[in-house]
Amino acid sequence: RPRPSPPAAVVGAGLGGSAVAYFLQQHFGPQVQLDVYEPAGVGGRLATVTVNKQQYESRGASIHALSLHMQDFVKILGLKHRREVAGKSAIFSGEHFVLEETDWYLLNLFRLWWHYGISFLRLQMWVEEVMEKFMRIYKYQAHGYAFSSLEELLRSLGGDAFINMTQRSVAESLLEVGVTQRFVDDVIAAVLRSSYGQSVLVPAFAGAMSLAGAQGSTWAVEGGNKLVCSGLLKLTKANVIPARVTGISLHSSEGRSLYQVHYEGSEGQGSAFYDMVVVTTPLRPSRSNFTFENFEPPIADFPGAFQPSVTSVVHGYLNSSYFGFPDPKLFPFASILTTDTPDLFFNAMDNICPVNISAAFRRKQPQEAAVWRVLSQQPLDKQQLKTLFRSYYSVQVTEWQAYPRYDATKSLPPIVLHENLFYLSGVEWVASSMEMIAVAAKNVALLAYNRWHQDLEKIDQKDLMHKVKTEL
Repeated sequence: RPRPSPPAAVVGAGLGGSAVAYFLQQHFGPQVQLDVYEPAGVGGRLATVTVNKQQYESRGASIHALSLHMQDFVKILGLKHRREVAGKSAIFSGEHFVLEETDWYLLNLFRLWWHYGISFLRLQMWVEEVMEKFMRIYKYQAHGYAFSSLEELLRSLGGDAFINMTQRSVAESLLEVGVTQRFVDDVIAAVLRSSYGQSVLVPAFAGAMSLAGAQGSTWAVEGGNKLVCSGLLKLTKANVIPARVTGISLHSSEGRSLYQVHYEGSEGQGSAFYDMVVVTTPLRPSRSNFTFENFEPPIADFPGAFQPSVTSVVHGYLNSSYFGFPDPKLFPFASILTTDTPDLFFNAMDNICPVNISAAFRRKQPQEAAVWRVLSQQPLDKQQLKTLFRSYYSVQVTEWQAYPRYDATKSLPPIVLHENLFYLSGVEWVASSMEMIAVAAKNVALLAYNRWHQDLEKIDQKDLMHKVKTEL
């Protein structure tokens, strides 16, 4: 007789929490009891800001075309892809543009070849090879296979080569396949500063995922990407508890593990017992605000630090003179990436569109007041804002612990913290994107289900490509 579904707690209602709640219900069935703890608001780092009664994505803005779980969520929830508004990009060195996009695809290719030889082709082949292997995860998950560690998951997709890619830099890997140093310094650095706010020293795997997003076509959800989170929680009918989890303590009942989740809400402190817990909020290295009690051996500290990032959403007139265009009418770019130059105080900026785009919507002309999103490491001071904008109506600043500091550690966090206690956010140390979180959520749900029903044949299996072909 199959074991009855366990009461389960999910800590955090960002994309990880809402996706794992959805996948847990998919596997354990509609009778599974799900409590989701979230102190702030559903959506986590997928957030919007309001300017002139219009909402704009402040972060987590674009989704890669190959993000199959995200595509599925949108379809299941009846959401739509946001209409794309074309705009050109350029890479700025602090003094001049090192690369400018034009309206003509062939001219763009010619410029890349003229500046960098066949480096961009070598980059494309390298990224495509990584992505082709990574896409195997969808086949494995469709057949119910799960992995108990990030190392096992990576090894099943790309062997030891994928493990090595988490331990050496993207610069080193690209130089090895014949990409030139100049291309790395100009283009790769600009993409990584824009996506992770970090240098070309990020590990090769995280770099490949970021570069895949920069190369391929991307999309976003009409109405805001955070609608995926609220939609999935509504669909699962999960019980969302507005409280911050302060710790988890282990108890034993009739020879099985019971987890007591301690929380703090507007009505004071409380706790509840569960057979299964999934932590989807990033655990800081010191964990001063989150404790694990009664675990033997104790749950180890988590290595590494997080990279602070600042998003400034500015409604104002761009100072195109700073970029070498005294006449703002002639400024052609909607998005500006930057090279790793010591004096540059911002990582990237783009002229953003609202989350609801009507058929009549057009992007503002460069001489008009527009809404710009500026990404930087530190909050921008008045002088820096004056450098980028002739004048502005409003500035909304969001500071957040955006991504792991990828050069801070060489080891990957565990997925299984205890028998039925799982950690989802560790996947960000492999690479951080919406789809990576969704893949990790599906993996944790499958792992929890297979362990609960003692179906060990479905966990950490070797030579999975062969097994899946045989099953087909």
